[in-house]
Amino acid sequence: MLRTHRLKILHCSSANGSDGYSRPVQKWTHKSADRRVKDDEKLTIEPEEMAADTSKTEMQKRRRRREVYGTEDSRRMECVKTTESQSRFAGIAETIGVLLECNHVYSYNGGAVMAMKGKNCVAIAVDRHFGIQAQMVTTDFQKIFPLGDRLLGLAGLATVVQTVAQSLKFRLNLYELKEGRQIKPYTLMSMVANLLYGKWFSPYNTEPIIADLDLKTFKSFICSLDLIGCPMVIDDFVVRGTCSEQMYGMCESLWEPNMDPEYLFETISQAMLNAVDQYAMSGMGVIIHIIEKDKISTRTLKARMD
Repeated sequence: MLRTHRLKILHCSSANGSDGYSRPVQKWTHKSADRRVKDDEKLTIEPEEMAADTSKTEMQKRRRRREVYGTEDSRRMECVKTTESQSRFAGIAETIGVLLECNHVYSYNGGAVMAMKGKNCVAIAVDRHFGIQAQMVTTDFQKIFPLGDRLLGLAGLATVVQTVAQSLKFRLNLYELKEGRQIKPYTLMSMVANLLYGKWFSPYNTEPIIADLDLKTFKSFICSLDLIGCPMVIDDFVVRGTCSEQMYGMCESLWEPNMDPEYLFETISQAMLNAVDQYAMSGMGVIIHIIEKDKISTRTLKARMD
């Protein structure tokens, strides 16, 4: 009864109930009613006002975006400036690379070596240039050294080239005296790698190329080694020296598999002549050796002398 009675009091519209209980009832004055109406008016937004606010917000966003990223024309100009600066920096980097290559000990005296494989034949070619950086000294410097029936091409510092050639000649003679037979191509490669690896902390500034034919199968064999004697057996061609990029391009364009000796000579001569003519620290003529089953033919080609 008490709970029901209280509910009646809550729903009572008068200040004094019929049962004698009193409850304060909120009295609505004109001021509170006016304030409530004004709050309702504030909460109610017309569609036109909403569209105006949205347009203002979008304009503010566009203005901020323009301030941060700039206009489309300014972005295009920035892209053009970035491209120009990148191309300029690329040209500067290329020039610095060429200067560093010219000043490196490996390319101090210049020179280039190339070897190609054919069908039961192999060719190796070198230029005749010898200089001190951009200064010419002589045009008959030897870079290919015979080691029995095989040829060794050396490109690099001139004094190191002669030192390595003499050391390998000495080791080869000792091997033939001890074994009583000719050395095999892979054994010679291991010998050269052992010699170069022994100078790990002060390496020889040269990169040898070995060209040979197998004694039994007469299969062509070429390999190259880096400064510390890491060997790499090649199936097509190999280049070393100051103009290696030019020689790579010519060899990739002209080399073909299973070439006979005459066609191999024509290919390596065209590749070598066109490559050394594009670099100032190489050239002055080309010497080409063709190793076949029963002979080694040598030819000297004339080239530009400027």
